[in-house]
Amino acid sequence: MKNKKVYIIIVLTIITLLLTTYYVFFTNNGSNETYALSKYGSRSDEVKQIQTKLKRWGYYNGNIDGIYGSQTLAAVKWFQSKNGLQVDGIAGPKTLAAMGINSSTSNTSGGYSNSDLNLLAHLVYAEARGESYTGQVAVASVVLNRVKNNSFPNTVAGVIYQPGAFSVVADGQINLTPNQTAIAAAQDAINGWDPTYGAIYYFNPNTATSGWIWSRPLTVVIGNHRFCK
Repeated sequence: MKNKKVYIIIVLTIITLLLTTYYVFFTNNGSNETYALSKYGSRSDEVKQIQTKLKRWGYYNGNIDGIYGSQTLAAVKWFQSKNGLQVDGIAGPKTLAAMGINSSTSNTSGGYSNSDLNLLAHLVYAEARGESYTGQVAVASVVLNRVKNNSFPNTVAGVIYQPGAFSVVADGQINLTPNQTAIAAAQDAINGWDPTYGAIYYFNPNTATSGWIWSRPLTVVIGNHRFCK
């Protein structure tokens, strides 16, 4: 009987140690986030997405091979440093959200329809086809930020077609066919990447005629556009 009790105690101790180890390594990465699926040494389709995004934006020059090696690690750190994220080289939920990548640990789906995506891509192409990729995502983000803001209509179409909101609606450029870059930028914004830090306005300082817009708090300058709240 005594040996049986000792055996039970040993088994319970082992189970406790295993559960503790699981908790430490799989539910905590040191920043109060859930365990990151993609980090140095990982191999997955998600890593391919990360590499594709970073290569498109100029952070990564390696192969799109799905292997999270030293080049991917360096690119992720560079991206994190440029976007105000913790520079740890781990593609956790916050980093993935900033990249506009859906994951099981980040809620960035947005819930927008294909019609929303299509219309948003039209707006991006009409308004920002001469801007950098980040600048195009930024314009799309302003539309989505307005959708979430009580001062604006609560749909993509409502925001874009709000009277006087966008000159490209009045002059017909909204009807131009968007290219794949504009579509990708709109999708990235829908997925959750917001390089404007929550801006609800933007303008070109070289062509702006409204004095009021200069009074809005600046969040960031991207290309030819100033983004404001």
